[in-house]
Amino acid sequence: MTKQCNKALVLLNMGGARNKDELKMFLTNMFNDKNILTVKSNLLRSIIAKFIVSSRLNSAWKNYEEIGNQSPINPLTEKLVDRLNDEFEDICVYQAMRYTPPFASEVVKDLELKGIKDVVLLPLYPQYSTTTTKSSVEDFQEAAKDKFNIEVIEPYYQNKVFNEALIDTIKNTVENPNEYNLIFSAHGLPQKIVDAGDPYEKHVNEHVKILSDILKEQGVEFKSISLSYQSKVGPMKWLEPALDKELEKYKDQKVLIYPIAFIVDNSETDFELSIEYKEEADKIGIVDYKVCKCLNYDEKFIKAIRDITKL
Repeated sequence: MTKQCNKALVLLNMGGARNKDELKMFLTNMFNDKNILTVKSNLLRSIIAKFIVSSRLNSAWKNYEEIGNQSPINPLTEKLVDRLNDEFEDICVYQAMRYTPPFASEVVKDLELKGIKDVVLLPLYPQYSTTTTKSSVEDFQEAAKDKFNIEVIEPYYQNKVFNEALIDTIKNTVENPNEYNLIFSAHGLPQKIVDAGDPYEKHVNEHVKILSDILKEQGVEFKSISLSYQSKVGPMKWLEPALDKELEKYKDQKVLIYPIAFIVDNSETDFELSIEYKEEADKIGIVDYKVCKCLNYDEKFIKAIRDITKL
């Protein structure tokens, strides 16, 4: 990056593995995150994390093998960063991932070298959760050590330009919406995290209402519109309804999935939604099962970022 910048825009996300070693790194870092495993003892968290990683690594890697041995989040985010650097003349755009490279510490070093003092953090999570937004923002702030003037962009699921981009993606995925049941699929959370005050469920519900209203205003009629949650792990209670249970309602019907909690495609969209839940849909007897692509580096999302950040 050679352009002269007086400000930086840093995109925050969880990251994704490029190989099996990075998958181990991802899982280790994630389950050592105090916002994910909410036990008070760092030692106990570390012990639990080691157990989870050792038990899950091989099976998780088999999933990655089905999508080309790496998460799509990396090349797609790199493309988004490149597009934004072309868009902004005097703003340097970076990505900082929470659990795999490039880490916040690497970005901080480059910002210091360039003498940039003003930094805008844009979490690539439209709805707020302690497990995503809070974790990523705290991670960057700890790496920055008060070296910059930091502005954190608030949740933007209500932003008009952003939602117009989402609606366009939904409309462009199927020709006859009235033949499809639209399911907004959000990444699940343990119920205890929501009960402790996490606003994620509230934000997701509000977002579904906003998008449903826009579709209605535009005269786009789906057979039905609903919300469900994916990625449940373990025996504890998670947000409901679960996507696999929701799909059971639509035997002999058509279903369109929109991954409402994700902006960039990743293993949860390319494997879990597009392969794993597709297999469930086939067993149920759903006659057509489609998954919308995320916004990724869509031109309308670039415009939305301008509107959201006011840069």
